[in-house]
Amino acid sequence: MLKSGMGRFYLSVSLRRSLPVTRWGGAALVCLVHLLAGSGVHAAGPPVGLLVQLKPGVVPTEADVVPPLAMRDTPQAVQERAHARWQRQHAATVRHFDQVARQAGVAYVAAGSAGEALRVDVTPGTDSAALDNLARRLRLHPDVAEVLPNERLRRRAVVPTDPQFARQWHLLAPSAYAGAVNATAGWTRTTGANAPVTVAVVDTGVRFDHPDLSGKLLAGYDFVSEVDYANDGDGRDADASDPGDWLTASEADTATFRGCDPEDSSWHGTAIAGVIAAGANNGVGVTGLHWGARVVPVRVAAKCGAVLSDLLDGVRWAAGLPVAGVPANPHPAKVINLSYGGDGACNTAYQSTIDAVSAAGALVVVAAGNAGAPVTRPADCRGVLAVTAVRGDGAKASYGSYGPTVGLAAPGGSGFAGSDEGIYTTLNAGRRSPTTASYGYMVGTSFSAPLAAGAAALALSVQPGLSGAALSQLLTTHARPHTQQPQLAACSPTAWSQGSCNCTSQTCGSGLLDVDLVLAAAQVAQPGTSPGTPVTPPVVTPTPSDGGGGSMGWAWGVGLWLWLWAVRRHAVNCRAAGSCS
Repeated sequence: MLKSGMGRFYLSVSLRRSLPVTRWGGAALVCLVHLLAGSGVHAAGPPVGLLVQLKPGVVPTEADVVPPLAMRDTPQAVQERAHARWQRQHAATVRHFDQVARQAGVAYVAAGSAGEALRVDVTPGTDSAALDNLARRLRLHPDVAEVLPNERLRRRAVVPTDPQFARQWHLLAPSAYAGAVNATAGWTRTTGANAPVTVAVVDTGVRFDHPDLSGKLLAGYDFVSEVDYANDGDGRDADASDPGDWLTASEADTATFRGCDPEDSSWHGTAIAGVIAAGANNGVGVTGLHWGARVVPVRVAAKCGAVLSDLLDGVRWAAGLPVAGVPANPHPAKVINLSYGGDGACNTAYQSTIDAVSAAGALVVVAAGNAGAPVTRPADCRGVLAVTAVRGDGAKASYGSYGPTVGLAAPGGSGFAGSDEGIYTTLNAGRRSPTTASYGYMVGTSFSAPLAAGAAALALSVQPGLSGAALSQLLTTHARPHTQQPQLAACSPTAWSQGSCNCTSQTCGSGLLDVDLVLAAAQVAQPGTSPGTPVTPPVVTPTPSDGGGGSMGWAWGVGLWLWLWAVRRHAVNCRAAGSCS
């Protein structure tokens, strides 16, 4: 029996046991980290169904039937009318999809939203052959534009290496670390403390009890829809706290979590929130790049990653756009940080959602990925600001993904002790459930992206009227030139895989993120802006960086050999499985 529900034109089948998808990080990097650091980042979870995009115009556009009465024409009234109009349009789309499904001979259980698409659940336990048959039937319908897997996505990060400002080399001047973001100079122009800006972190949720995030966090929302994976006992709700995303070995042996590897809780969203907005001069911990910012946490990921439909809904909601069955976001963000991604090229599910968010005036900052390979979605989507990672010396980090669609490079760390060990930030000490607040080093493009997001938020503090597109242009136009290390070759935009190399504009974007250059340009663009009162963290004397590469000796050579071996083995395996994208 067919059942319709709230959603958008997006088919998501509630399956986890078919069509393996490689998560960000890449099998090669995972192997390298396992062999050299003993970390537990796992490769991927299978997709949970399909995405269906209907052709434009097949569902008539709903008109706003509520006249814009002068007495009601307030910003709140405008938003309420827009949300009501969207809900009517969405309901019409669900009804039309129900007709499409009947005509295609596709039975489904319930429809649910997924960004600019429709999530439709089918009977649990449907095998891969039956799922392929559903996709084929839907593709043949004249109203269907595209059918895609509803992927399970993995966070774009490696793992902590070690457990306040002295460790935050990434915020210093380039005279100390050539790849650093020059925040200490930028803060003399503005700290943004008197002009709060909202930044959305679409991730695993946050720990609201971390003292360095006290007063920085807004309520947010939990978009994790699958109860078995959510780890908090329910589906979508208003609690965006992170209960942990651990997975035990015994769980990984069950059918529910097949394709997922055991791992401890990552506290990934808490780490990213700290990079952006951890408190400054408060006597504890670390300093966020924009310590006057407010973070709205949007929880989309739990055990084994994020389901694409949840992620797309979370990105829409973060920008203040309506989502079926969810209250409106009272704190829309103009900057959205997204450190999750999937394999393959950008598709309509991602692109249509990013287009809608961009049209709403928000900037989506995404991690380029940790596969040491050309970028994949959403870093290759139109309208995002994709950020790859550099080491302390400014060279591309060995794991950093690259390509012409990358807009900017920012520190992600090399992860090697004695060098730039990573980005030191807020965490939790719990291996599974949360225990005490803590700090640690994190490595990956997941932590390069929030540095760019924090810089964009600082620019908004100087000039609040900037659109998302203008913010992206500001950051990329006013970047520092890439560094050149004599022991490294230039990065190649056509290489199928490469480790550390000298960045170019075709591989790592326009240059290195520089907060001082960005804020100087923002002030010029808004005549009369006061530079503000200089407020800086305690002055420290940094230890010069050896760059994290080229001088690592035998360990680096062995690591690079193992990494290249793992890349080639992964390529052979995925071709044999027919899952390379």
